[in-house]
Amino acid sequence: MARNPRYDVLFEPVRIGPVTAPNRFYQVPHASGMTNALPHVRARFRAVKAEGGWGVVCTGAASIHPSSDDSPLPFASLWDDDDVRAHALMTEAVHAHGALAGIELWHGGACTLNRSSRLPPLSPSGMPWLSTHLGFMGNLKPRRMDAADIRELIDWQRAAARRARAAGFDIVYVYAGMGYLPYEFLLPEYNRRTDAYGGSIENRVRLVRELLEATREAVGERCAVALRISLEELRVRPGRNAESEAHEVVALLSDATDLWDVKMDSSPTDCAPSRFTAEGSHEPVIEFVKKLTTKPVVGVGRFTSPDAMASQVRRGVLDLVGGARPSIADPFLPRKIDEGREHEIRECIGCNVCISSWHDGVPVRCTQNPTAGEEWRRDWHPEHVARTADESAVLIVGGGPAGLECALTLARRGYAVTLAEAQAEFGGRLRFESRLPGLATWRRVIDWRLGRLRELDNVTLLPGNALDPQDVLAAGHAHVVIATGARWTRLGYAANEFPGEEITGARVYTPDDVAAGVVPEGPVLVFDFDNYYLGGAIAEALAATVGEVSYATTAGSASAWTFMTNEQPLVHRALARAGVSIHTLVRVARFDGEAATLADVFTGAERTLPCRSLVVVGVREPRDALYRALEERGAEVAAAGISSLLRAGDVLAPGAIVHAVYGGHRAARELRAGALPDAPYRRDFPA
Repeated sequence: MARNPRYDVLFEPVRIGPVTAPNRFYQVPHASGMTNALPHVRARFRAVKAEGGWGVVCTGAASIHPSSDDSPLPFASLWDDDDVRAHALMTEAVHAHGALAGIELWHGGACTLNRSSRLPPLSPSGMPWLSTHLGFMGNLKPRRMDAADIRELIDWQRAAARRARAAGFDIVYVYAGMGYLPYEFLLPEYNRRTDAYGGSIENRVRLVRELLEATREAVGERCAVALRISLEELRVRPGRNAESEAHEVVALLSDATDLWDVKMDSSPTDCAPSRFTAEGSHEPVIEFVKKLTTKPVVGVGRFTSPDAMASQVRRGVLDLVGGARPSIADPFLPRKIDEGREHEIRECIGCNVCISSWHDGVPVRCTQNPTAGEEWRRDWHPEHVARTADESAVLIVGGGPAGLECALTLARRGYAVTLAEAQAEFGGRLRFESRLPGLATWRRVIDWRLGRLRELDNVTLLPGNALDPQDVLAAGHAHVVIATGARWTRLGYAANEFPGEEITGARVYTPDDVAAGVVPEGPVLVFDFDNYYLGGAIAEALAATVGEVSYATTAGSASAWTFMTNEQPLVHRALARAGVSIHTLVRVARFDGEAATLADVFTGAERTLPCRSLVVVGVREPRDALYRALEERGAEVAAAGISSLLRAGDVLAPGAIVHAVYGGHRAARELRAGALPDAPYRRDFPA
């Protein structure tokens, strides 16, 4: 199909200093969990985006010196020639598809703990970063930088920029954002210096300018020099000679860089989850930048709509459309727009599981794109899958995330696929969860897969068909995949951090009951030791329908694991707005229908909380009765011509939606006559 003319503006080339981006699609630097220890994994991950049409593809933050050490969190480095060789794999792979390659040179300053290097962190004035999360707390505080330290920092940047040029990068960054060292010089809370680098805004911006000048000196006319800067905090600070200090900084540096890469100051606002923040949310903060510079500007905003992208370009907000999460969810987003296939875009749902990968220290994962991080390890491509010579049919029982993904991938392989779902609507747990506050965007997991399945003529969709073992045996399929999901239990939480006894009695419910339409009698207590999004979302939803709602958790904060996805502060604010009281570090010891007895998880001290209903969000168990019944009838299964009987998704091991989608995809990729092999992935090693 031909490209829609209204998107032509997105495919115009953009000059960036001495280099030219072939279009306006710019994959900004983002963490991938792929350090220099995984050079081939990283190179293929970025190369697939270039293949998919991103005109600029950047790697993540690369440390310029051992005093910027983020371990055990994954980070890249550009300290020596070995690092140059590791990065060169990525630039060569990106260049092979006609894209530019960029690198974000980084010094973390007071925000890094230097656990491995054991060097004192650096700070403009010795001020520490006061993290509220254990993983970012440290006992070694930063030291104040003197004039010699500043000269060394500039030398480190210059040397790293030379290495970046040697590695083949086209765009080399100075990173003055997200609380890192150059950014710390911009804020008076960190920068309390009284020399030429502190005090006035002109002095506080001096270091950033000198880093830019050193970078340009190092790369010459071979590479563009980019500045990535956070503007959220500076934007709310009144300037002396302009509307804000952000305006003053941009004006002071407008001629010092070839590209402005503008962003927010913290992960919860810069990479805001869709649950709380809409597409294009950065515009009110960064829209002024293009008015103050003639250099191209790139920014992000979880852009998935080509109309939203084109609008920001036409209205003069951005020159280049930045993408991190959308480029992970669909590396081929630009090509699909170019080819008039924008309806096929696998849109990011903004769940931020990709960001949790960095916190976990592993290669990036994605709920929408199960091939992310597996491009080299398992040789998985997001758009192509090996066709089968096997003309046999496959029956998939269960139309949730795992079943839908499995069906789509098997159909693309060429199998004749039948997907049977007991309910009248496909979607599994997402049928309910996508109706909870803020989670409507997550329905894209269902809609994108159903849309693609309905385009294929080798797929039969059977909603409203609950199959029993005899139905499966009589269906005449050579392969059967059971994807019947999991159910929530009423198991409690024991003092030893194991599941406790089932909490029984009238008005004790699970999320499945709420999904089925049960309206608990208030006051309601939601007891959450699942610790992801669901407990908080249910509490928020019930507060709007039944009135008084309390939330209790064994963790130290509401929806504790959502720290990993940048949602935690936003969850607390949402519950506060809804009037939900929060009780942390407690378990429900007893519930008698009139009150719950809460016990402190450490001391055991008890107190009562009046409530008429209890919703337990804790432990799930597989809905595997159908699989077990078929497994027990092995001779009949073989006689029916079924050569493989597999499980995929929550029925195998309950997890988040990302795990279900991945499980369904892997089952489809590796389906063989017989059993699903426990295929190892390729192991990568440093270059």
